[in-house]
Amino acid sequence: MTVINVSEADFEREVIERSTTLPVVVDFWAEWCGPCRQLGPLLERAAAERDGKVVLAKLDTDANPGLAGAFQIRGIPAVKAFSNGRVVDEFVGAQGGEAVERFFDALVPSEADLLVASGGEDDLRRALQLDPGRPDAAVRLARMLIAQGDGDEALEILAPVIGSFQADGLAARVRLQKDGQLADAFAALDRGERERALEQLLAALPSADGRREDIRRVIVGELQELGPDDALARDVRRRLAAALF
Repeated sequence: MTVINVSEADFEREVIERSTTLPVVVDFWAEWCGPCRQLGPLLERAAAERDGKVVLAKLDTDANPGLAGAFQIRGIPAVKAFSNGRVVDEFVGAQGGEAVERFFDALVPSEADLLVASGGEDDLRRALQLDPGRPDAAVRLARMLIAQGDGDEALEILAPVIGSFQADGLAARVRLQKDGQLADAFAALDRGERERALEQLLAALPSADGRREDIRRVIVGELQELGPDDALARDVRRRLAAALF
């Protein structure tokens, strides 16, 4: 079932609860609304083409004024996409077919998304064939290759990636390992002893000379993985700034 009619009586079940398992797009419309009649078939076709991966729920705003008010519907057609019980995207007014397709595409995982979620080496390679330079796939595959001792291929995988501190950090690690540098720190990282590894990397900075920038990249990559609110990341970020500047 890709298209359903919903009302105030079943909105919680059919839209909010259902959206915890797959996206639900709600079309707020009314019989008298000409643009709604133009948009409706485009929404229905887009939902049908996605073969049950998205549900389209149609809600008559005249018959359900409480919901129209609750979602602050000021003009129709109004379209809201729900995922995990909340609105994640929306638009107001009639849209063309291409715009509707893009709206639905953003809600459904791509083949590459599913391959990355699977996480196997072959799947990650296929994801990168579909989406070259995809950071999450490249970083995960590079970590596998580094663990297998294949730093050269890891560098090839990471080379097309732009704007990822983790990718930059892994590439820097491979370069440092080629020179036989910081083996104890990297062994600690591989054992999951991140705090010990970061301590050793920070301690290496004052005498690093030409390796200084690559050590910084390794540290920053680990900080990105930890996230901005992590206590260890905050402490290391402060100490890194002091060591560099």
